[in-house]
Amino acid sequence: MIPLAERLRPQSIDDMVGQPHLFAAGMPMRRIIESGQVPNMIFYGPSGVGKTTLARMIADKTDMSLHKLNGTTASVGDIREILQESRSLFGSNGVLLYLDEIQYLNKKQQQSLLEYIENGSVTLIASTTENPYFAVFNAIISRSTVFEFKPVTQDQMRPAIERAYRFLAEEQGTAIHYSPEVVSYIAAGCGGDVRKAVNTVELSVLAADHTQPALQIELDSVKALTQRSNMRYDRDGDQHYDLLSALHKSIRGSDENAAVHYAARLMEAGDLLPLCRRLLCIASEDIGLAYPLAIPIVKAAVDTALQLGLPEARLPLADAVILLATAPKSNSAYLAMDAAAADVRAGLSGDFPRALQNVHFDGADAAVRGQH
Repeated sequence: MIPLAERLRPQSIDDMVGQPHLFAAGMPMRRIIESGQVPNMIFYGPSGVGKTTLARMIADKTDMSLHKLNGTTASVGDIREILQESRSLFGSNGVLLYLDEIQYLNKKQQQSLLEYIENGSVTLIASTTENPYFAVFNAIISRSTVFEFKPVTQDQMRPAIERAYRFLAEEQGTAIHYSPEVVSYIAAGCGGDVRKAVNTVELSVLAADHTQPALQIELDSVKALTQRSNMRYDRDGDQHYDLLSALHKSIRGSDENAAVHYAARLMEAGDLLPLCRRLLCIASEDIGLAYPLAIPIVKAAVDTALQLGLPEARLPLADAVILLATAPKSNSAYLAMDAAAADVRAGLSGDFPRALQNVHFDGADAAVRGQH
C-alpha cells in the first residue's frame, strides 16, 4: 500500500506546508516556478519539509523531464548514463536532474556534473540535510542558488495533521474522532518533519479500535507510538552539529550540568564516535597546558567507551565530560599554533637562522655555507 505521506503529497505550491519565506506571494521560490525559468538550485534543510516534493512540482509546472538519483546509491556511471543521454531526454523545457542527498557523493562524483551544468544541457536540483557550504563541492555551489528549508512549526503542522485525518476518514468511509490534544502532541513530537507527522497519523488510525462504528484516536495510544520520537534527529543535519557545539561551549564555560545534558542527548541518539572525537579535541584545545593530564585521561575514557559500546559507554564518557568541564582552561597552544600557521600562509617564513641550520654532514660549513 502506498504510504499516506505519498498519497497526500502536495500537487501545487499552495498546498505546501510551511516555508512561507519561500512560497508566500512575492517570495523567490514562487516567482521562480511562476516564471518557468529554473536555475540550478540546492535545497538545504531537514528531512520531511518538502524538498523532494518541490523538485517534482517544479518539473511538472515547467514541463521538464525529471530524472532522480540518490547520493547514497548513485555511482559516477549512473550519473554519466543520465547526463550522456540528456540530449534525447529533453522535455519541452529540458532535463531536470534531482539529486537527493548530494552530500553522500564524493568530490569526483560531484565534479562529473559540472560540464553538463555549465553548458545548460541539464538543470540540477540537489538536496542535502547538511550545510551545503561544507558538504557540496565549491564549483557546484558557485553555479547554484541555495535555498534553506526550515523545520515546519507546530502551528503550521496542525492543519496538515487535521487534513491527514480527514483524508483517511473519507478514504475509509468512517468517522475518525480525535482531540485537539492529539493534534498538538503529534505536531510537537514530529520535530518539524511533515512526513513523520503524517506517518504518525496513519499509524494512530491503524492502531485504533476498528470494532467500533467510529474510530477514536486516544492520546495515550499516540504517546505510546511516538515515545522516542523526541530523541531522534538527523545525524547529518544541523541539529547534530548544534548539539556538538552546545556540548563544546558548555565545557568551555565550565557548566558541567549542561555539558552532561548535551552529551546524554548525543548518546541517546547513538552518536558515540562524534562525541568521542569532540571530547579528545576539547582536551587539547580548551584544557591544554592548564591540565596536560586531561589528554591521556580523556583518551583512556574514550578507548574504554568505544570498547564497551552503548549503553555502558555512558559512564566513562560522563567521567570525561565532567572532568573537562571542571578542569582549568587554557587555549594558549591553540592560539599559538593558529598564529604561527597564519604567518606561514602569509609568506612570513624568512630564512633559517644560521645557528639553526643543518650542518651535520662533511664539509657543510665550507661547501654549503661558503665559509673558508
